[in-house]
Amino acid sequence: MKITIEGASPEFERKLLDLVAEHRHELAVTADTEWSVERAERYLRSLPAGARRFAEMVVVDGEGYADADTLRSIVGKLNGPTVALSRAIPRGVREGWWPEGTAAPITVVYDEKNPSWQKAKAYEMASENVPVFRAAIARLAAAKGAAQSLGLTPGGASKTIGPRGINWDNYEEDQQP
Repeated sequence: MKITIEGASPEFERKLLDLVAEHRHELAVTADTEWSVERAERYLRSLPAGARRFAEMVVVDGEGYADADTLRSIVGKLNGPTVALSRAIPRGVREGWWPEGTAAPITVVYDEKNPSWQKAKAYEMASENVPVFRAAIARLAAAKGAAQSLGLTPGGASKTIGPRGINWDNYEEDQQP
């Protein structure tokens, strides 16, 4: 039996969770670990700019697949963005943004012919996640455009210089290689 409940009141949720806890030895409870546009947007927002650009290149430019050499030629060394991508999943679980067991949306592809030399050959995303992440990227771009049209900068008008000295007024230009 599979049950999906949406829009439940906090009281109903508490009672249901109490009932599940009472019968926990008889039940198999699984959490929804699929990527939604909201989760994908949260994931992308949690990334530093270089890692977000990396993800955009895999999703948008590569339609779910990006050659590692191409990524290196644009991003430079890949260890910074890939570490940020891998840390985003456990951080999201800790923060309650998605459940334990949610798979990383972008995975590394190694050369099968050289198993001892583990240099990344490419990075890929499951085909069912590509449209979800495309929609999330579009929402981020729309939000950024709306903020800019109102004269707002990321972090607010009083925070044009962010952490690590990033000048948000010239953010796009600062991110170019």
